[in-house]
Amino acid sequence: MAVYMRHTAIALENVSVSFAASTQHDVLRNISLKISPQEQVAIIGPSGAGKSTLLETLAMARQPSKGMYALNNQQPWQLSSAARHELRANIFLVPQIPPLPPRQRVVTTVLAGKLPRWSFWQALSSLIYPTQSPVAFKALSAFDMQDKLYSRVDRLSGGERQRVSLARLFASDANMMLVDEPLSALDPTLAASVLGAIQREASLRCATLVCSLHQVELARLHFPRLVGVRDGCILFDLPQAAVTNELIEQLYANRDIAPKTFARDAITPQPELLPLPNGNVC
Repeated sequence: MAVYMRHTAIALENVSVSFAASTQHDVLRNISLKISPQEQVAIIGPSGAGKSTLLETLAMARQPSKGMYALNNQQPWQLSSAARHELRANIFLVPQIPPLPPRQRVVTTVLAGKLPRWSFWQALSSLIYPTQSPVAFKALSAFDMQDKLYSRVDRLSGGERQRVSLARLFASDANMMLVDEPLSALDPTLAASVLGAIQREASLRCATLVCSLHQVELARLHFPRLVGVRDGCILFDLPQAAVTNELIEQLYANRDIAPKTFARDAITPQPELLPLPNGNVC
């Protein structure tokens, strides 16, 4: 029987993840985490903390070696392959380094976001002649990239490729958006604009958003909930207002590069970049 996930609720209970069955070191260790439908959560922490592995686990790209993972009270790894595929079709993971085919046109790359819902013949047809170019154009417009619609991927800069990868997310029908370091190749002004676009899109489609960020300042300004990950464990899981400079310093302690901390009352939020109130009936 097909499993259709209209909304997403995430539950991890004592989840551990190893890269190989023989390893004695768990990349994630005893992770317990619950995320409600339509919630927007930022995952922060130093490099190598396990943030990417956590997102891959949520996307069912990695199977937990221990513990329980559930989506809407269903445990994906106890379902049939077909039912698990149906769950995956509602999830989109944007990796930190997007694997975009270099010789492909941007329009084809963006429309690949629809592959989980397309038949083999639809996918093949789009590869030869993209018939849904308006969908790609609209997705690219959210990142001011519409002029690159028919450009080749290998002619783009690193920041442009990152935005094309995010446009692929916008072209998808996903209601669980997992985004890994989407701002790493962007300047500060563009980073804030892109983050605002992602959060607005999640709000408009009533989607759950989990985003890993190195930009601690942006995470603290724009996400109502922050999860701090260090050494494969959750150090804290708190509302925005409860995340103090002291906690941030503890999260990044003894690292060569620590993020700049700041006094919260010295920050002036930019309302237009905050998540928009969701006026939709979801």
